Amino acid sequence: MGKSCPGFSFSLRPVSVCDLLSSIIEQTVMKYSYLSLFLSLLCAITSSMNMVAGKANGQLDIYWVDVEGGASTLIVTPAGESVLIDSGNPGARDASRIHEVATKMAGLKQIDYLITTHFHLDHFGGAAQLAQLMPIKVVYDRGIPEQSPDRNRNDARYPLLIKPYREMEVEERLIIQPGMQLPLKQTFGTAGVALTCVGADQVFVEKPLMAGSSVCDASIPSKPEDLSDNANSVVVVVDFGGFRFFDAGDLTWNVEKKLICPENKVGTVDVYQVTHHGLDQSNHPAVIQSLKPTVSIMNNGVIKGCGPATFAALKATSSIQAMYQVHKNLRADVENNTDDVHIANLEKDCEGHPIHLSVDSDGGAYVVALPGSGHQRRFETRAK
Repeated sequence: MGKSCPGFSFSLRPVSVCDLLSSIIEQTVMKYSYLSLFLSLLCAITSSMNMVAGKANGQLDIYWVDVEGGASTLIVTPAGESVLIDSGNPGARDASRIHEVATKMAGLKQIDYLITTHFHLDHFGGAAQLAQLMPIKVVYDRGIPEQSPDRNRNDARYPLLIKPYREMEVEERLIIQPGMQLPLKQTFGTAGVALTCVGADQVFVEKPLMAGSSVCDASIPSKPEDLSDNANSVVVVVDFGGFRFFDAGDLTWNVEKKLICPENKVGTVDVYQVTHHGLDQSNHPAVIQSLKPTVSIMNNGVIKGCGPATFAALKATSSIQAMYQVHKNLRADVENNTDDVHIANLEKDCEGHPIHLSVDSDGGAYVVALPGSGHQRRFETRAK
């Protein structure tokens, strides 16, 4: 038979034990080779996508912390990473409130990314004290100026006020620029998440993030040039599947309009963080109407924000289904408030309740909740 092994006849073709064993071994090796190749490719893909297991519910969470008319918005991704946009005022109150929301409500042990939209005390003041309460890893800002960035006044206190922020202990500091995306981890089984800088220092992305129409009403007049650092605010958009969230810090009227005129750089969004605490120096009606939000959320104070022109612009935007506030406006113009059921804190001496928004793991719907009152309302993500 030409081989030393004993042969066996199957049908008309003789097959030796050696041939049979050789075939089995060859096929087994081939299968394991394919399996090895598949696993290698899978590892390479998941590694490149920076995927992790993530939170059990797979949700994206956003918290508006009550910093009494300052700004502090905490975003927690499905992977459990945290992005804090602005840190409120200096002192124990705001840092403690941020820490409490971060640790007790969001279950965080650190802030992975801090974005400071501009260098006004109610936006950067709480960062240094927060860094003493929990680690802050990476800080994104426009680069700390040596002197006050406000061109309309020479604040001699600025070097002293910025000193704690400049010297706080963090792992890394980076300058944020238009078009930059944070390196957020992705998770298996959930929608993709992205945070994109749309603008900073009055410079905006060259290409729109998403197609969208513009409501460029020439009849709406411009306002005097804003020489403060508000006009230089960082603007970001958060995407999670079809869900979109917009935060422009304290960006002001004339510069805001550049976001959508002559070309809409943003597209449409689901949730609009009312710019500049709801002050009338911001919240250009053309911007709000071009973004077409379903929900607006205002981080105001008991006497700060809630401008009459801002409320008029919000109410005139037909896409808005609900308007939320962190505080009730307790000035004489009490008509400039949303419904009490949509306000997190109704009293002057309040407990500092946050507003909490959670987006389903597929990005298809989201719930706005007021933990202090138990209010919850569900919204469907809009087609864009």
